[in-house]
Amino acid sequence: MPRPSAAQLCLGTFTVVASAVALLAVSGAEGVLEVGVLVVFALALGTLVTVLSSVSARSSRVPAPASPGHEYARQR
Repeated sequence: MPRPSAAQLCLGTFTVVASAVALLAVSGAEGVLEVGVLVVFALALGTLVTVLSSVSARSSRVPAPASPGHEYARQR
């Protein structure tokens, strides 16, 4: 699997931070274990976003069409 681009890493990092802040704010978790579980969940979500954006970017690439000169060279 190819390495994610800088934009995909930034998207994943933003997802981790935003989801961790949102989960901690909404849940009101105070214990170390509760906070740890929420942070691990946010990390898993950010990793999933990075992988899915990498896969979708790879599948949306369209191969460049061959130039007409290459087809002529193959016919000979």
